[in-house]
Amino acid sequence: MPGFEVIGKEELQNLTKIFKYGGGVLFRFGFEKLRKNSYLVKKFEYKFRKKFGSKYSLAVSSGTAALRVALASLDIKKNDEVITQCFTFVATVEAIVESGALPICTEIDQTFNMCPKDLEKKISKKTKAVIVVHMLGVPANLKEIKKICKKKKIFLIEDTAWGIGGSFQKKYLGTIGDIGTFSFDFAKTLTTGEGGMLLFKNKNICKRAQAWHDHGHENKPRLKRWEDTRRSSGFNFRMTELQAAVGLAQLKKFDKIFLKHKKNKDKVLSVIKNIKHIKYRTIPKDSIDASESIIFSFSEESKAKLFRKKLLEYKYSTKILPEATTWHFAGHWKHIKSLDRNSVFDYPKSYELLKRSVSIPVSFSMKRSFPKILKNVILNIL
Repeated sequence: MPGFEVIGKEELQNLTKIFKYGGGVLFRFGFEKLRKNSYLVKKFEYKFRKKFGSKYSLAVSSGTAALRVALASLDIKKNDEVITQCFTFVATVEAIVESGALPICTEIDQTFNMCPKDLEKKISKKTKAVIVVHMLGVPANLKEIKKICKKKKIFLIEDTAWGIGGSFQKKYLGTIGDIGTFSFDFAKTLTTGEGGMLLFKNKNICKRAQAWHDHGHENKPRLKRWEDTRRSSGFNFRMTELQAAVGLAQLKKFDKIFLKHKKNKDKVLSVIKNIKHIKYRTIPKDSIDASESIIFSFSEESKAKLFRKKLLEYKYSTKILPEATTWHFAGHWKHIKSLDRNSVFDYPKSYELLKRSVSIPVSFSMKRSFPKILKNVILNIL
């Protein structure tokens, strides 16, 4: 669960330094004389890519912005198709729509992520990119998905909003595809309140993203900002120095947060893992999940809903499943014009799985009594 549980004096100290030593400059570019060589966004980008093992990085204003910038950097245009999965936050599809492309959604498999077999079926001549989502912290079947994208010569973007710290074959999620995107909203493991990050393998793609997220500015160091060159239009998705200040403090705490989450997740699983008649989500071979949540499925939808109701009586809650699929399942998104003919029956396997599943958030400050309470609630329902 989120970094807001550990926000404290370190974040406040970093924010104070902007005004005490950085001239109070909150904009990431320019104002050299005022800012006294304090460039926190630049520093955050550097620290983040070094931590997660990537060559190039770009900080942006949100996780949604990261997805939109990723698509712009790949020159995704009108009438192109971009494939993602039906179980994701609506922002993934919104970014595709805002790029002018047509979103195509796949079924999910037992990982609760993109089904590689359905992906292969839905690739067409118009497909330019795939956005795979490591939903609620567990890696997708990257081995198969990456192989398909390579074979079809399609760009692979990893939406790692929930997967930060997870890994596949000893590589961090977000560094395996062509581009990795991250979200730092207030409910994420690492938070800057709002904010996002992109990681790139290709320098030229990164440069296009850097320019596009800043109205096309190429930010050439020898030129004044108002004299700067540009090769294309863009938009404003810049991260502020305030967000970066918080991000730098959170990044120092990340290993502690990640390890505590794993420890708490293991405590829960040690108590409930042997309960019969519930099925856990699949974690792909050679992967480590982000310990963000625990998903399991009942035999019936009514039991999933009853589980949530009973858990609320103890003042605990579930996360997304079963209560929030209207924001996280493409079958419900009639408000998006390009998906308005979709229904839950377009993704029958996913719909059947999601409606009888529950997701338990893993928190940093989990109460010691929680695993036993959880076990008792499950047994009473079964």
